[in-house]
Amino acid sequence: MISVDSAGELSAHVGSLLGRSDWYVLSGERIAQFGDLTGDRHWMHTDRDRARSEGPFGDVIAHGFFLLSLVTGLGNACYEITAASRWINYGLDRVRFTSPVVAGQAIRLALTLNAVEATQGGHRLNLGCELELQGCARPALVADWLVQVEEVAA
Repeated sequence: MISVDSAGELSAHVGSLLGRSDWYVLSGERIAQFGDLTGDRHWMHTDRDRARSEGPFGDVIAHGFFLLSLVTGLGNACYEITAASRWINYGLDRVRFTSPVVAGQAIRLALTLNAVEATQGGHRLNLGCELELQGCARPALVADWLVQVEEVAA
């Protein structure tokens, strides 16, 4: 994990891996809860019996948007900006769900700093996200995450 006082200090780390989160196991129960929360109750995500008998993956799989929603929390384990007063999700570029995550599998976030841009009141970070899938060469998700960091005035 990289810790800096100001987001501008991250400029020295452009192109570098900021860190990796701990492994996070996606249970079938959590996948079903996400489906209930969002209203996406497709059987491939929520019906374990049907997914095991009819689906191509042997069990339910995580929703792509569930995987994406985990990036923020997992990112907290990868870097820290102590003078930041708040972070704002500015957006995402090039989001791809590259491999299914079956219930019981573990993922972790590898976070790379692609760019830092000075903005009024702070900096915009472009963070390369890769959700690694334990035991697999191919990641579950890749995306560029844009985060606006506002900092406490000195």
